[in-house]
Formats: sequence, C-alpha cells, structure tokens
Amino acid sequence: MVALIRFWTRLCLTLEMIKFEHSVFALPFALTGALLAWRTSGFPITGLGWRVLWIIVAMVSARSAAMAFNRILDADLDSRNRRTANRHLPTGLLSLRFAWGFTAISSVVFIWAARQLGSLCFALAPVALGILFFYSFSKRFTLFSHLILGLCLGIAPAAAWIAMRGSLELRILWLTAAVMFWTAGFDVIYACQDFEFDCNEGLCSIPRRFGVARALAISRLLHGCMIGCLAALIISFHLGLLSWIGVAAVVALLIYEHGLVKPYDLSRVNAAFFTVNGYVSLLFFAFWAADILIQRQYLWKP
Repeated sequence: MVALIRFWTRLCLTLEMIKFEHSVFALPFALTGALLAWRTSGFPITGLGWRVLWIIVAMVSARSAAMAFNRILDADLDSRNRRTANRHLPTGLLSLRFAWGFTAISSVVFIWAARQLGSLCFALAPVALGILFFYSFSKRFTLFSHLILGLCLGIAPAAAWIAMRGSLELRILWLTAAVMFWTAGFDVIYACQDFEFDCNEGLCSIPRRFGVARALAISRLLHGCMIGCLAALIISFHLGLLSWIGVAAVVALLIYEHGLVKPYDLSRVNAAFFTVNGYVSLLFFAFWAADILIQRQYLWKP
C-alpha cells in the first residue's frame, strides 16, 4: 500500500513537471485535422469515436514522453537558471530514474496507440518520437529551435489526418505550418525571459541573437504567417463563415497576447504564454469543428 501511494505521488509530480494540462495547446489542432479528414471521407459519425480516442491517446502520450525527456536533458541547465531552479528534477523532488521510466512507458503507449491507427501511423511513430526528442537538443546549436518545437506540435494534425485516411494529403500541411508558426511565435515570447541566461550559457535563441525587442517583432511575424496559413487552409478545403470567424478570434487573441508583453516589461509572459494560447486553440477548434460538422452534414445527406 505504501509503495502504491509513493508511486501515485511520483506520477502526480511527473504530470505536474511536464505541465500535463498544456496538452490542450496542440490537441484541438490534431482533432481539427481528424475532422477535416473525416469531412472528406465517407465515414459515418458512428465510426469516428474510436479513432478520435486513439488519436487523443497517441497525442497525449507522445507529448508526455517528449516533455519528460526535455526535463531530463535540461535538468543541469535548469538547476543553474533562477527561473527554473525549483523544478522537480533540479530540486530532487523527483528522481531521474522515475522520469526515465515515465518517458519509456509514455513512448510505448504512443507506439501502441499508433499501431491501433493503422500501419502507416505505426511505421511513422518512431520518426515522430525522433523529431520530438531531437527538439530538446536543438537549442544547443541552432536558432531554429523555436521552429523545431513548432514542428513537433505541427505534425499532430497531419498525423491525425493519416490516422483517419491511411495516407497524407498535402493540403493538410497548411494546418501543420500554421501550428508550427503559432508555436514558434509564442515560444520566442517565452524565451525572452531567459535572455541573460541564454547569453551566459551560450544557448541558441532568437532573443539572444536579436535582442528582446526584435525577438518580439519576429514573434509577431511568425504569428502573421500562422494566419496566412489558416486562410490558405480555409480556401483549400472550401470551408465556411464559421472558420473565418474562428480565424478572426485567433487574430484578436494574438493581438491581445502581444499587447501583454513589452521589451521593458516581461512580467505578464506567463499570462500570454499559458492562458491566451489555451484560448487560441480552444476557440479555434470550437469554430472550425462547428463549421466542419455543419458542412459534413450537408455534404453527406442520406
């Protein structure tokens, strides 16, 4: 009984360490990719549920493995950074051994879920894990680490499309690109907090290379690219008014997000990073899902 309680406590600490609740960032985009694939297929709505369930399992387990691996790899850096020194691994609140075990189990669950979604998903699962784990090394040698992180989240809607259709259609990559630019943009904002630390440690980041003010301008540019990709996606799939309203909501939230952070005042970065981006993904999904479901009902009347 004591061992079970200890395990449960460590598991809860691990989920806290990897910010498990932040799965909400990319999951709505993955589900949008699944709905777009379903919209263009002949699947009845009764055949959608189990695939969506496995997509969610795959998405959450892959993110959990990647986040735990990132925390393990960065434990030494985190211990030297005032902002992150109180994280679970640097403080010894959680052991490296348990974190490695969690990473391994999450990876196995992801591969297992991918197997349930078809042979192509299963074959590509190790590639996806490789990309997710590669990100954790990237800030040590390239400025493109922000875009690599974006790609890690951006492959989710394309993977969901493959899970639904068994193959990839190029136009869904507009959504991959949109998520990539969105993630890279808010990651640049988040990285501004570590400008001095990155300079001292020799880590690669856009704020370190260009300074905080220019980094925030680059973040705005990346988010502009996101909006352009979403517009291209709407046109490509011939979506309706609700999708355009969803994009307008995203634009409004991104404008608000950038209004929260200034080069001379980064005190509200967490609000911009966590709160606003959570609303971005959820509102986007609400409008786009409604549009897709309405159009699907119209296109596939019995």
